[in-house]
Amino acid sequence: MSAFTGTLNKEQREAATHIHGPLLILAGAGTGKTRVLTARISHMVSEGIDPRNILSVTFTNKAATEMRARVKGMVREGRGNKVVLGTFHAFCARLLREFATHVGFKNNFVIYSQSEQESLLKKVMHGLLVKDEVCDPSKVLSRISKSKNDGSSLGDPKESLDAAIMEKYQDEMRALNVMDFDDLLVLGVRLLEDHADVRATVQSRHHYVMVDEFQDTNSLQMRLLKALVPAPYNVCVVGDDDQSIYGWRGAEITNITQFEDFFPNPKVVKLEENYRSTTPILHTANSLIVNNAGRRPKSLWSRNNGSELVRIIANQDEKEESEMIAKEVESARFASNQPWEDFAVLFRTNDQSRVLEQAFRQRKIPYRVVGARSFFDRREVKDILCYLTVLHNPHDDISLLRILNTPTRGIGTATAELARERSMEKQHSVWVALCDEDFLRQIPEKGRNAIRTFTQLISKYSGPANTPGTNITQMAEALILEVGYMDHLKKLAKEPDDFAGWENGIKELLKAMTGYEERNRADGLGGFLDEVTLNDEREEKDDIEKKKGVCLITLHASKGLEFPNVYLPGIEQGILPHRRSYEEGRVDEERRLFYVGITRAKQKLTISHTRTRMKWGQKQTCLPSPFLKELDRKYVTDLDYTRHMNETVTQEENTNFFAGLRAMLADE
Repeated sequence: MSAFTGTLNKEQREAATHIHGPLLILAGAGTGKTRVLTARISHMVSEGIDPRNILSVTFTNKAATEMRARVKGMVREGRGNKVVLGTFHAFCARLLREFATHVGFKNNFVIYSQSEQESLLKKVMHGLLVKDEVCDPSKVLSRISKSKNDGSSLGDPKESLDAAIMEKYQDEMRALNVMDFDDLLVLGVRLLEDHADVRATVQSRHHYVMVDEFQDTNSLQMRLLKALVPAPYNVCVVGDDDQSIYGWRGAEITNITQFEDFFPNPKVVKLEENYRSTTPILHTANSLIVNNAGRRPKSLWSRNNGSELVRIIANQDEKEESEMIAKEVESARFASNQPWEDFAVLFRTNDQSRVLEQAFRQRKIPYRVVGARSFFDRREVKDILCYLTVLHNPHDDISLLRILNTPTRGIGTATAELARERSMEKQHSVWVALCDEDFLRQIPEKGRNAIRTFTQLISKYSGPANTPGTNITQMAEALILEVGYMDHLKKLAKEPDDFAGWENGIKELLKAMTGYEERNRADGLGGFLDEVTLNDEREEKDDIEKKKGVCLITLHASKGLEFPNVYLPGIEQGILPHRRSYEEGRVDEERRLFYVGITRAKQKLTISHTRTRMKWGQKQTCLPSPFLKELDRKYVTDLDYTRHMNETVTQEENTNFFAGLRAMLADE
């Protein structure tokens, strides 16, 4: 028994020390699955397994980063760094960098973010739609994404507009040597399934495969896993079917509920001891989720009996509900000196946040909202990233057109449009047009000279940019200086603070590049650009942890987080379960979403609903969620806040409140 597995409970230790053959770890909320995964890797290395033969895949960059740090701390002599850790998309990106030619791409392909995908799609649709036809690019992109992930057809391109757009979109992507997120998985799977030599090479590297958050995998990811893991199936998956809440974006709960169909005779270990929440919270959660059919039975329990019952509070309307939450948070803060960050409000729909924010602002309570704009979408950061992308792949039209006249260099919009039209006419990239002397002869001398200066600049830096061992941070600094980008920002700034903010953005980007090079210099500029694009989702939760204040967050985004005090407002028919869930047959998934919300709470849980609520500009009568009837009332107390507000606050309550306030002020 290693030092690490010795600190685990019986079930955790059983999971961590089972190495060979298929293993399914059913890890309930708050049962220490990350600790088990880390201990398992440490145990495998201590048993003589080469860390380079271990592949651990997860869904978010944040989870991968946390796992990497833990493994590094546990596995000594630097061997922890040799374990291959990352997301499904990052794993496929590295695979495709190595074997891109097998699927018809060059290995300097660029990965497009969603905004870049939409820009390309608009260009494609412009050429296909007749004058009065209108299509929402984001909705078309969503349908294309679904088709790629579940293998469904959008129809015949000659008869279906969606199919025609998808066909043209894919042709454009290939011509530009770019991929989107879905392509990484689609082409990664195709690479392993269709090329036995590549499959054998990859399987020989990764003898042991581990997958976290397995309940979130889709059919493509399961195909990837099956191609990665041959008999005797040394695969370990960790997940909780009770927390499968992403069916709407393709997650297949059957991957975990029917795991035996994919990998025969697995060892199944249940982790049920919860280290996060109290008995009242867990008992209430268990009584809810047991109503879902087809789940793998498990029941969370805790050694922490707690001192607070779960409260279900009725309110008159959403304004009273929000004021109740804000007032309680403020009282708890002053009465017991609890930090604002101990409180979270989890809601089902984004429109619920507006009235909550108003109530918090009215009481001057600091709060943070998930969903802030990504750092990598800021103007100054995006400009420099587009320069770096063009150095890596000059045929990326979207990035090229963004920087063609940024900073201004005498290449006007009309000239850029001529280059774009030429590229479409000749079926090549804008870069090829800009380097074509026949094309340049059509441009006035001033513009022609400006284009030549620009192409010479890109050519000058593209060599070093794609040479192994180049210090990409120093190269970026030299490029920023040569193009006069900081002077460009100074001219744009209306206020001194504008420039200071932009300058700080550039410094943060260069710092991110330096950090990347310290971790992974071998993959160069291409690896850095991949990391930026693949880390697109990390900003939300990272951002929420850096900010101060009460956390306002959707139930979906709250998965993986925990808070001492949790409020779940709007638990009403039509909100949770959402009205669409009845039409789409997803009521069980809504129940799981409620279960996820309940199990975020560590000490105190408050569930609330209203009698009326403003919907579509009209006051409507609301019914409590049918899920509330499913909750066992052993540790639940039902309260009516409207009635409570009409009662007099006792002298003792006032005394306690102000005593807490005085104590807090004295501490400061």
